[in-house]
Amino acid sequence: MDNYKQMLAFIWAYEHGSLSAAARIHDMTPSAMSKMISRLENRLKVRLIQRGTRQLTLTEEGQLYLESARKVVIAMAEADSLAEHFPEQVSGSLRIKTMPTFARHQILPWLPEFIEKFPNLQVEIKIESRYVDEFEKGIDLAIYGGKLPDSSRVTTRLGTSEWITCAAPEYLNKYGVPKEPKDLLNHRCFHFSYMNDWNLWEYEHKGDRFSLPIKPLASFSQGDFLRDLALDGQGIVRLADYNVSKDVQNGKLIPILSDYKIRELEPIYLIYPNRKFLSPRIKTFMNFWMEKVKLNPWNVK
Repeated sequence: MDNYKQMLAFIWAYEHGSLSAAARIHDMTPSAMSKMISRLENRLKVRLIQRGTRQLTLTEEGQLYLESARKVVIAMAEADSLAEHFPEQVSGSLRIKTMPTFARHQILPWLPEFIEKFPNLQVEIKIESRYVDEFEKGIDLAIYGGKLPDSSRVTTRLGTSEWITCAAPEYLNKYGVPKEPKDLLNHRCFHFSYMNDWNLWEYEHKGDRFSLPIKPLASFSQGDFLRDLALDGQGIVRLADYNVSKDVQNGKLIPILSDYKIRELEPIYLIYPNRKFLSPRIKTFMNFWMEKVKLNPWNVK
């Protein structure tokens, strides 16, 4: 940046006819203006201004440098002007990492609209159930729920989600409806295949919070497989409402043990590397998706 300031000082001195005039107009002292130009000449190892004349005169090298310096300043101004329009002209690649079920139910339905609105932006979505920081590998943005590991990354709460214990009407008609959480120990249940807080089937009763040691008949790493089992009438699952809210609305899945559900909602976060100079690509996606999330019935504040 010092090099750029030296270049500007040189241009100003020439355009205003003298060091003192340029210094006065740009709120500098003549001494400071002279020092900046001297540093420029020392750096370039060439004399740009003829000393000892009453009027500021450029050397032959100074005239050549002036032409190039003006092109640099014009290019910088054009770049700054272009930046004002980045949201409308956003392009390049946007690499997102998120949970499989969230991608399927909360990104995929809106993705065609986003692509149509920003056709020059290529979206790459990486699917992984558990959050692992991969920003050093080129990820621009991550979307995950629940408790996140401590880090220097910036998080913005996208919304909240509730975990719903549910089963298909066919299953409940055949095996009965659990009246209290401990009844689940005698039912066909399915959960995730890896160690995670999501496998803690937690409930509340009269202010006391507790979890059950569920022993699943089968387990999967992705929630949609558990959802499919439940829809097929095979058993009971506990899944996020952004995964099953539509199934509950149309009666394909029935929430159970609602009197025992915990009141604490799970936050869903947008995660990005840092807050300063956030890429227009990331800003565009964040603004678009945060508006879409407001339309979702599961997004309880």
